[in-house]
Amino acid sequence: MEKESVTQVIVDDTTLRDGEQTAGVVFSRSEKISIARLLDQAGVHEIECGIPAMGKEEQSAVRALVDLGLRARLITWNRAIVSDIRASIECGVSAVDISISVSDIMIEHKLRKSRDLVIEQLKTALGFAKEHGLYVSVGGEDASRAETGFLLDLLRVCRSLGADRFRFCDTLGILDPFAMHGKIALLRQSVPEVDLEVHTHNDLGMATANALAAIRAGARFVNTTVNGLGERAGNAALEEVVMALKVACGMETGIDTHRFLQLSRLVSKASRRPVPPWKAVVGKRVFAHESGIHADGVIKNPKNYEGFDPSEVGLRRYLVVGKHSGTSGIIERYQSLGITLAREEAERLLVGVRTLAERLKRPLSDSDLRMLYGEITDSLVAVA
Repeated sequence: MEKESVTQVIVDDTTLRDGEQTAGVVFSRSEKISIARLLDQAGVHEIECGIPAMGKEEQSAVRALVDLGLRARLITWNRAIVSDIRASIECGVSAVDISISVSDIMIEHKLRKSRDLVIEQLKTALGFAKEHGLYVSVGGEDASRAETGFLLDLLRVCRSLGADRFRFCDTLGILDPFAMHGKIALLRQSVPEVDLEVHTHNDLGMATANALAAIRAGARFVNTTVNGLGERAGNAALEEVVMALKVACGMETGIDTHRFLQLSRLVSKASRRPVPPWKAVVGKRVFAHESGIHADGVIKNPKNYEGFDPSEVGLRRYLVVGKHSGTSGIIERYQSLGITLAREEAERLLVGVRTLAERLKRPLSDSDLRMLYGEITDSLVAVA
C-alpha cells in the first residue's frame, strides 16, 4: 500500500490525564516524568499532562513536566471556569483544553443550566484564555449525544473568539464508525475554519475504529492513551491508532513505533494494570503462531500471516508448540533449541507433543520439548 504523508494529523496523548482517571490508578511524579519523556522521545506531538485545578500537588507535577523542556506541546484539562484556567497559567503551560458539557441530557441533569448559559460560560472562559495568549482546545463533553445545531452554534462561538480547535468527545463510547464519520464530516464542512479533535472511549470496543473514522472525515487531532487506559473501558490506544493509521490507512504520523513495547510496559507497571498477552499491537503473544498451517506459512514468508513486522513495535515472532502444531513448526522450534530434526523425527515427536499439550492444557515449554526429544532418542537407542 502506498503511504500517504499525514503530518497534519496530531496525536494528543492523554495517558497522564484521562489514563490516570482509570478507576484506582495513580501515577507518582517520577512515573509521570518517565512516561512524558518516553512519549516525547517517541515523537508524540502533544501530551495532556494533568488537571491543575485539582490542587497544589497536581500543579507541582505539571510544573515539573513543563520544566523538562519537551518537544511535545503540553496541554492541561480545565473546566470552563476562569479559576481553572488561571491555575493552568500559573503552572507555566501555554495550551489548555476547556471542557464543557454539550448534550442536552448533561446540560439539564448535570450542569442544571440552559444552552444559552452554556454558551455564555464558554464565551467567558474562552475569552479569558485567549486574552492571556493561550492555545485553546474547546472540549465538548458528550458531543456524540449533542444536538447537531447546538454543536454548530458552539463551533461558531469558537471561531468568533479564536479557539484553536474543538474536541468532539464520544464520552460514553456509544458511536459506531459510520455515525462518527458522518458527524465529523458535517461539522468539518459546516465550520471549516475550526480544526476538529476527536476523543473516543471504548465502551463498545470501537474507540480505535471511531478515532480512525473521525480522521478520515477530517479531524486533525486525535486523543490516545497508552494501552487504552481511561475511564470505564478506556480510550483509543496510542499503539493501536498509530499502527492502524500506518497499516490499514497507509498514513504515517512520524511517531517512532519501535518504542511502543517499552511505553506499554512502563505504563502497565506504573498503572498496575497488566497488559493481556493478546492485546492488539503490544501484547506479548500477538505474534505467536501455533496452528500448523499458520506456522508453516509464516516460516516460508512472515507476510503470509503477519500484517506488519513485529520488530516495528518492539516485539518478536514466537512459534508455539502445542495441540495444533504441525511438523514445520516443531522443526523450527527445535532448531531454536539447537536441535536439528529430520522430518521423520518431527512427525514422531508430533504425536507426543499433541498428547502432552492436551494433558497439560497449555503449550509446551523448552524443558517439555527437550524431555520429549530425550524420550524419542532413548527409544531409538533401545530399539537399536
